[in-house]
Amino acid sequence: MKTITRLRRLRAHETMRHMAREHELVCANLVYPLFVHPGIEPRIPVSTMPGVSQLSLEAFEQDLEELVALGVPSILLFGLANNKDNQGSEAFAEFGIVQQAIRIAKKRFPSLYLMSDVCLCAYTSHGHCGVVIDGKVHNDASVELLTRVALSHAEAGVDLVAPSDMMDGRVHAIRGALDKAGYQDLPIMSYAAKFASAFYGPFREAASCAPQFGDRRSYQMDPANTSEAHREILADKDEGADIIVIKPALAYADLIYQARQLTKMPIAAYHVSGEYAMLKAAAKAGYLDEKQAVLESLLCSKRAGASLLITYHALDVARWLQEA
Repeated sequence: MKTITRLRRLRAHETMRHMAREHELVCANLVYPLFVHPGIEPRIPVSTMPGVSQLSLEAFEQDLEELVALGVPSILLFGLANNKDNQGSEAFAEFGIVQQAIRIAKKRFPSLYLMSDVCLCAYTSHGHCGVVIDGKVHNDASVELLTRVALSHAEAGVDLVAPSDMMDGRVHAIRGALDKAGYQDLPIMSYAAKFASAFYGPFREAASCAPQFGDRRSYQMDPANTSEAHREILADKDEGADIIVIKPALAYADLIYQARQLTKMPIAAYHVSGEYAMLKAAAKAGYLDEKQAVLESLLCSKRAGASLLITYHALDVARWLQEA
């Protein structure tokens, strides 16, 4: 008798579907990005990202209570500046907004794992991710300041620093500076493959960091390139990165998969602002079920090889997982 393969046998019953499931989305995977501003207005809504706001320190502390209660284990902090200059000086100020937020979170919620974005774009008058000299973003001068940012976050008590600027050599410089200052155990999560993507638009409102001239294509990656991404990943690994970020996530699932084949390092998939905004807009219009679409999107990043999922949907996902 001819054997007939019927794969539907394992799909017929809900219990068996669950037992045979190869990948699972859990709250432990989630990293929630938060924006803190130095003003007194509690919440300044981001018009292009429904449900996301720039938070005062007081509102930030309040939101952490809900986040911890829901079991979200980690946040990624972004700050905004009062006074911007060419060097982004507030980014590495001892009492800068992110430094203050780190101290508050560590005091109130010591179990929460704090990650901090290390970049200059939200603090510079020109909106670029480094120092501008003669109309161009200068790599080495920028790396020097980024190192100061990372050290200031370490001194404030952060658990992990995440350089997102895409300057060459910054992981090596930050690792060396952290080690020299006694922070040998502080991990670096490097934005190793960060593409010059159209999906970042809403973030530039959220972080108030739109470039005042030109664009970021001279340092962020060309979306057409694969081998270059591999080189970036391996370079950051060799320079001392502990985790690598692929950004964006949905349109770059092939890179997440390739990175998993290339290295055994943990991989973070950043579901960026444009991806968040698209799903929110489509759900609002009734084109798709938000819960199902979000959970599927994040699960697909895990299937591709990501361990960490940086997402603005984190609070909703935590609620949905509790309901399941």
